[in-house]
Amino acid sequence: MTKSFFVSILTLCLSAIPLAIASNSANAAPQGAGSSFKYVELNKIGDPADVLEVKDGVAPSLADGEIRIAVLAAPIHPSNLLQIAGNYGTAAVLPSTPGSEGVGRVLELSPAVTHLSVGQLVLLPGLGTWTEQLVVSAAGVIPLPDLGKPDAAVIEQLSMTAINPLTALLMLTSYVDLKEGDWIVQSASNSAVGGYLIQLAKQRGIKTVNVVRREGLAEDLMAKGADVVLVDSPDLAKQIATATNNAPVVLAIDAVAGETFSRLAESLSTGGTLVAYGAMSGKAPVLNTGTVIFNDIRVRGFWLSKWFQTASMAEKQGAFGQVIPLIASGDLAADIDSRYSVAEIKQAVTRAGQRGRNGKVLIVPNAY
Repeated sequence: MTKSFFVSILTLCLSAIPLAIASNSANAAPQGAGSSFKYVELNKIGDPADVLEVKDGVAPSLADGEIRIAVLAAPIHPSNLLQIAGNYGTAAVLPSTPGSEGVGRVLELSPAVTHLSVGQLVLLPGLGTWTEQLVVSAAGVIPLPDLGKPDAAVIEQLSMTAINPLTALLMLTSYVDLKEGDWIVQSASNSAVGGYLIQLAKQRGIKTVNVVRREGLAEDLMAKGADVVLVDSPDLAKQIATATNNAPVVLAIDAVAGETFSRLAESLSTGGTLVAYGAMSGKAPVLNTGTVIFNDIRVRGFWLSKWFQTASMAEKQGAFGQVIPLIASGDLAADIDSRYSVAEIKQAVTRAGQRGRNGKVLIVPNAY
């Protein structure tokens, strides 16, 4: 999916959400044309820590219809690292600045732009956000409602609005008609998507079995609303049956692949659905065809880019209309492991690629 397609879809689908113009121009930093800024550039495919470069840029003047933005926060997603390494479903554009989402504050407007104001917070979908400053078309950003003076925690959460919360919501609601009291199971439960899914399920009265690959994560997941937390093992299906008192498990969501994929399939009740959206183990999924045949298991795949291409406008408006208010109000949040400046990109991507993190790694180019 191209950047322009992603931007146009998001801009259109959020047109149904009521927006207010912020008027806090006093917060805008003096970063106009001619000022210097740092940005990350990708010129070749490879290990992110080896191939990403930090460069100095000079802010250009605004063309008609453009705006200048100070990037406040931008996450590093596994998909970013995979694409930089050449292991993703779509190839990276070279040269380019990575970063698939973020949040920023408007610094300057060209005269033709009248629907935004200096100081306003905006979402930055697909705009190459690992940079201190952006000059983009005003049509490419998503204005946020007037949130007053949000604290740093809210700003950081808003930077992660467009990908993981939406992924969790859609997997929870698109494949099975879940009812209050139903049981589901997911792997990679301590991931950002996993945390969002726990919170969304809890709000709907849906019970979750949450599978992780190491000890020491149960307390945090239970605080988010998890009902059961289990460490992956060969007898996982048996553990799930015991934990749920043999209740039917109607939906399984997997981001690990390998043997975990098969174990989740074996935990499903007859007619259950298994949704795959990742392969964190780096291994191909293993699946017992007997389980699929005799238990009538349905296997589905989820890719957010494909959803943007196929969902109706009403579906897109409905999905974003649910997640943005929840994030802005603090009712939907992700853990944050660490924060790095643009100049520290090599340390940032190294940390983002490590196992054992407790949350998302953020690039924080400017003070909030």
